[in-house]
Amino acid sequence: MSRSLRLRGYSPNRGSGSGIPLMETLQDLGKGMLITGVFAFFFYRSIWALPPMSLAGWIYLRRSRHHRRRRRDRQLLVQFKECIQAVAASMRAGYAVENAFLESIADIRSMFGEGCAMERELKQLRQGLCNNVTLEALLTEMGQRSGLEEIQEFAEVFAIAKRNGGSIPVIIDAASSSVSRRLEVEEEMETLLSARRLEQRVMNAMPFLIVWYVEAGNPGYFNMLYGNLPGIVLMTVCMGVYLLAYVLSEWIFEKTFEER
Repeated sequence: MSRSLRLRGYSPNRGSGSGIPLMETLQDLGKGMLITGVFAFFFYRSIWALPPMSLAGWIYLRRSRHHRRRRRDRQLLVQFKECIQAVAASMRAGYAVENAFLESIADIRSMFGEGCAMERELKQLRQGLCNNVTLEALLTEMGQRSGLEEIQEFAEVFAIAKRNGGSIPVIIDAASSSVSRRLEVEEEMETLLSARRLEQRVMNAMPFLIVWYVEAGNPGYFNMLYGNLPGIVLMTVCMGVYLLAYVLSEWIFEKTFEER
């Protein structure tokens, strides 16, 4: 945050739109512990395997947080698009741009509910305006907090237009169209990849289901793999191959999504 903003008394709650709620954190920790226990039982059937098997839980936690962050970013981007569309409508009705952003708070609250990420951002913007901080500086801070490229680019173009007397409504309409196109592309990609995601989840669960099925029909069939050095080595190799396949499949999905 710039020195000028601190001197004016503006102290935003950084990451207000990206923080992880406590309940979601507890859910992720619980699932991570469950996965750790499943891996320890499946590959070693020993309580001593719990500490090293925490690697599997850690991998799950990282991926879960990544997916949650992506969903929150998408929600914030949707809310930002609606916000600037409301701002454009207010400006066409004769509002100054600063007042148009303040008026959009009520619209965002009615569309996405009280306490949504964009409402919190706009309330911080209102606090900054009350402390005589310029709108372009506040939008720049919003872009930095969100980490979203679209908001950061909008803030940069807005600041240039404000300094040079550009057309703010035109800039807002262009930003809204750009965000809408990106959201449409992402939605199309999610639709195309949803079937592949389901296949990936089925394949991730298949080894556990096969072993459970065989064990249920033939109790003790896999006992030779546990409690001895050759079995431990073999199961460790199997676990390494499984984790490598999981990480590779996630990487392929990420690259496919990014390239599109």
